[in-house]
Amino acid sequence: MVSLEHSVLPGHRLFAQYAHAPNALGYCGPPGSERLQALACGQATDVDVLSLARQFSGAWPYQQVIAELAGIADPLDERVVRAYWTADDLIDRIDRSQFGATLLARLASTAGHYWKHLTGELLVEAAPTHNFHVFGVYPWSRLLDTGMPQPLHVLDSCRISWGEVVGFTADRAVVRSRPLMFEHGQLFLGPDREVPADYTVPEGAFVPDLAVGDRVAVHWNFVCDRLDAAQLDRLAQQTEWQLAQTNRRLYTAGHSG
Repeated sequence: MVSLEHSVLPGHRLFAQYAHAPNALGYCGPPGSERLQALACGQATDVDVLSLARQFSGAWPYQQVIAELAGIADPLDERVVRAYWTADDLIDRIDRSQFGATLLARLASTAGHYWKHLTGELLVEAAPTHNFHVFGVYPWSRLLDTGMPQPLHVLDSCRISWGEVVGFTADRAVVRSRPLMFEHGQLFLGPDREVPADYTVPEGAFVPDLAVGDRVAVHWNFVCDRLDAAQLDRLAQQTEWQLAQTNRRLYTAGHSG
């Protein structure tokens, strides 16, 4: 008998793993986060994953364009999903300028308030990844100089961070990772710190047999994936690149006029 866990398509499960946390918090996607929870644990094979994914107004357009430009038919193909969330090597096959122009053209007529910062001027920062959406399209990087803590907290929580599991409490994992910091008008990753993070839901764990020493991805303080060394390096490199582009914009804005 084929186990229920292995009957879920890898790309569907991976999408659920990364999309679950902000969905459960009510930030994006449709209501009913328990469907994503079960799917991320390898269950809920009767869930209409395509219908769910299309209701994520942030992630879905990116995955559509990534698939199109990479010549992959399914936006929920595992390669496409991982490219968007953790900047896997598929993004090397996609020209950033073409990606940005295609995304802008597709959303120009329906952009509205949610996409108002996606303009021609922003395309120099464009990348087919979640990081671009967080640091470029979302408004929060433009609110850092208000001195309020929320913009930095949202940016750090919404980006896909990475770290090493160093222990467990009664119901949480302790992850050593580098927090996002903002000083003197610039964003950067600070020194390591150890913070507790959720890793289970009623249906189980997204990462089976999570153990001390595992390298993991964290989204909105939830351990959503186990990363190998190459995946971690790619995510780290793309994050640093995106921060450099964002910092260039912040510097220009701070020295204009």
